[in-house]
Amino acid sequence: MKTGLEVLAADGFARLKGKKIGLVTHPPAALPDGVHAIEALQAGGVKLTALFGPEHGVRGDVAAGKWIESYKDAKTGLPAYSLYGKTKVPTAAMLKGLDLLVFDLQDIGCRSYTYLSTLGCVLEGAARAGLPTLVLDRPNPLGLQRVEGGPVQTGFTSFVSKYPVAYRHGMTLGEVGRMISGKGWLPGGLKPKLDVIICSGLRRRDSGWDSRRWIPTSPNIPTLRSARLYAATGILGELDCIAIGVGTDDPFGYVGSPTLSSAKLLAALQRLPVTGFGYEAASFTPSKGLFSGELCQGVRVKAPQGVDAEWTRPNFTLLAALKAVGVARPFSPGEPSRMFDLSCGTDRVRSLFMRGGDTSALWQEYQKGAVQFEKERAPYLLYS
Repeated sequence: MKTGLEVLAADGFARLKGKKIGLVTHPPAALPDGVHAIEALQAGGVKLTALFGPEHGVRGDVAAGKWIESYKDAKTGLPAYSLYGKTKVPTAAMLKGLDLLVFDLQDIGCRSYTYLSTLGCVLEGAARAGLPTLVLDRPNPLGLQRVEGGPVQTGFTSFVSKYPVAYRHGMTLGEVGRMISGKGWLPGGLKPKLDVIICSGLRRRDSGWDSRRWIPTSPNIPTLRSARLYAATGILGELDCIAIGVGTDDPFGYVGSPTLSSAKLLAALQRLPVTGFGYEAASFTPSKGLFSGELCQGVRVKAPQGVDAEWTRPNFTLLAALKAVGVARPFSPGEPSRMFDLSCGTDRVRSLFMRGGDTSALWQEYQKGAVQFEKERAPYLLYS
């Protein structure tokens, strides 16, 4: 399997020669030998004139959720425009003088991970400026077959739920870009000039990561395991009563709090099995985030190796288990509840839980619309 960047490099970047290029990028945008896209393009004789960074920045060293100001990149001297701050849609001033905007970001397969939203914003800004966009495609570590979670419902749009796609969408960003364009999801009926360099050798049943080195997509996604476990516990982690391993050696791999009993939580989870997943009693002390510096008791997630499991389902079995062990009110009023709803794309899951819905009912509610989305995405798919 070769990524879009590798395909482009194999042709000597001929498609970019003679053009002024803006590059939307971050650390995983690299060739197999570790050479970053920035250096590869410059070494290939491409006239790179501007950089654009998503959440975490061009160099990937900014904490989650922290807004970034535009600056001059120290390594290249190029302007590095932030697309995660006051401005998320690239402006005409940022794009001035460019002939082509190249997009190369590694996603992790969940709608709430903000690179999908950044892609839409890039397409919007480029369309307003009449500038073509070229997406260098990359594989999805959750695979390209299974779809989980219904599309975002009206009233629950945010930067973690910007477009009406499934939570686990089972698409590459190149395919998502084609869907955003084809479905007319950009404001004012904007139609971007979009092209995608596909990953050669990638098939829908593959994850694309069986033999590739993982480069952290953000500070809290240091490994392929954490990229996949983000799907399993990330929605639950929006609550203010539970830590999910952020700030430990296994982000998204632990679930616990200072007041929980590991034995009781483990016993409750054993009554709520999800095929492929298991748990073991564990203690951990986060170095940042919720309960930073406090000893937490809970469980560590034992996850399947492949992509065929229902990777997002543990969020809801864990939620039911927390209720079973006495966390009677995991949804405190205000921001945590709202963020949980935005991640789910609806408030119906939370409302059902508050009315006593069990884990099967929560999963059924969460899944509403997933099958229809799978049908609607079909015309925009690029891999067989």
